[in-house]
Amino acid sequence: MSSREEQLAQAQSAMQAGDFQRGLALAQAVLASQEGDGEALYMAAVASRYLDRDREAAGYLSRLHEAMPEYGRAWQEQGHLARKTGNLPEAIAAYRKATTYNPALEASWRILAELLVTSGNESEARAAAMQARRISELPRELLAVTNHLHEGRLLRAEEICRHYLRLNPRDVEGMRLLAQIGIKLGVLDDAEFLLESAVAFDPDSIQLRLDHIDALRRRQKFDRAREEAEALHRRDPDNPLFQSHLAIESMQTGDYERAFELFDQVLEKLPKDVATLTSKGHALKTTGATEDAVASYRKAISAKADHGDAWYALANLKTYRFSEEEVAAMRAQLERGGLAFMDRVHICFSLGKALEDRKTYADAFSFYEQGNDLKRTQTRYSADAMSAELARQREFCTPELFARHEGEGFPAPDPIFILGLPRAGSTLLEQILASHSLIDGTLELPNILSLAHRLRGRKAGETLYPAILHDLTPEQLSDFGEAFIEDTRVHRQGAPFFIDKMPNNFRHIGLIHLILPNAKIIDARRAPMDCCFSAFKQLFAEGQEFTYGLEEIGRYYADYVRLMEHWDEVLPGKVLRIQHEDVLDDLEGQVRRMLEFLELPFEDACLNFHRTERAVRTASSEQVRRPINRSGQGAWKPFEPWLGELKSALGPLAD
Repeated sequence: MSSREEQLAQAQSAMQAGDFQRGLALAQAVLASQEGDGEALYMAAVASRYLDRDREAAGYLSRLHEAMPEYGRAWQEQGHLARKTGNLPEAIAAYRKATTYNPALEASWRILAELLVTSGNESEARAAAMQARRISELPRELLAVTNHLHEGRLLRAEEICRHYLRLNPRDVEGMRLLAQIGIKLGVLDDAEFLLESAVAFDPDSIQLRLDHIDALRRRQKFDRAREEAEALHRRDPDNPLFQSHLAIESMQTGDYERAFELFDQVLEKLPKDVATLTSKGHALKTTGATEDAVASYRKAISAKADHGDAWYALANLKTYRFSEEEVAAMRAQLERGGLAFMDRVHICFSLGKALEDRKTYADAFSFYEQGNDLKRTQTRYSADAMSAELARQREFCTPELFARHEGEGFPAPDPIFILGLPRAGSTLLEQILASHSLIDGTLELPNILSLAHRLRGRKAGETLYPAILHDLTPEQLSDFGEAFIEDTRVHRQGAPFFIDKMPNNFRHIGLIHLILPNAKIIDARRAPMDCCFSAFKQLFAEGQEFTYGLEEIGRYYADYVRLMEHWDEVLPGKVLRIQHEDVLDDLEGQVRRMLEFLELPFEDACLNFHRTERAVRTASSEQVRRPINRSGQGAWKPFEPWLGELKSALGPLAD
């Protein structure tokens, strides 16, 4: 045990024994060498409150909120301190935050209920009391799981939860919690199965049904998710929560008319509901109604000035320009204490975009860097692990493997995979090709990544994939290919060919070729510095953790180029490489080149792609609705003084 861990353990023991003076001294000793240590700040705040050193307690809590703005116990302690000093409104606000960030804090729910009764808020008091009662009745193992889950200790939460479920296999709350852990760890198929089973055991649980809908949407099973949302809506058609969920699921299935109708029903009852205003803005953006989307995002910000999601939605339009007043408002939000983690991240990226538009590049880079640094603290991404993973593809995906399975797999020619790195121009290529009468544009489909995940196996610390490709039978390869065609049919509109533009599929070209030997593959490539810096400036929803550091993204690009060279060697002619800059220089020539590769006739609509009306859900949605332009070329150059790490990681590619 390290000195820090020993000191914190001793501090906790001292405080449990009532020796708060010793507990404070030990916590302060840790803070002397690590002034931002969250556990030490929390213990120092608690000890100071018990010692009636309230001002010092408040100081420790202020530092703790800055370091860990979503730490539920810190807000619970803020509530205890405010209650002790007689500031009941502040106490209520703090307990509300505590239960938002960690709903397993029974004391916060119980005291919140008492304070709400005192302030005359009977209905919310009853709800809080009910939550306190529910938590007090939870088995202690599940209470521990909930605390670990909401405080970021996912592996410990999973360990306890799995042990509990081995003894209580039909406990629906245990199943729900394990599914939540699975979602956070990206094991979506397990999460879906757990929630489906839990709903079967307890079909009346609204929370289980909402969680199940969330899991189905994450797996892009949009029709199933909508069916479940419809079932909830039928129970109580006037319930805003059910209306909102059905609106979102309708949007995912392309029924925007129904989505807008439901969003408006929610907003009639709750005109300042920021989540609904923002979701409606996303739907409007996706359908090309940019001005209306801007208006909806602005209404959300007007209702809640720190709503980072809406600020970033404006920035993510790419064509939006922030006013001086909006820049000042965002700066003010960052300067105040207690800003939620993702609100801070969103506003940092938004300010980076606003200041880049003003050509104040040093400040712009500072905010991009802050946003990325924050996000990187949330990830478990390892550049070394990724390099090793891609090296395994080169090791096991050999010419002998492909020769042995020649003529096997499922023969459907339907899929067109557009892959590469994010921000490399794949959305533009998809929009061009989806303008062809014989090709459907779909989404970034998760099916290949999900299959690769299943092939890895379940043994901790080991991965069977891609070595397992050598053990698959012809029947298995054909079944996997057929399942891909069937499972993705829901996203198609009836054309004989369709696009899957999941960029990360470049890691799995060997698997794709084995299960779908007649699929076509296009590598969307962009100049390294432009591509990497564009990704660094982009806040991705999920799945692109390598973008949160300049060194990480540079290494990833270099590893990608190395792996693509391998695919060219072992599968010659399988992949068509389209350089983004060539598309800008000669649109018609590159369109004809792609269609020839796809064995399809030329159509003028592909040149007029910006006139094609279709929903576009990526960050480039506004850009692909305009004719070809060079606005992104060389965008990294004004930031060159701060891109040394990126250049070093790229090596010769940077030139």
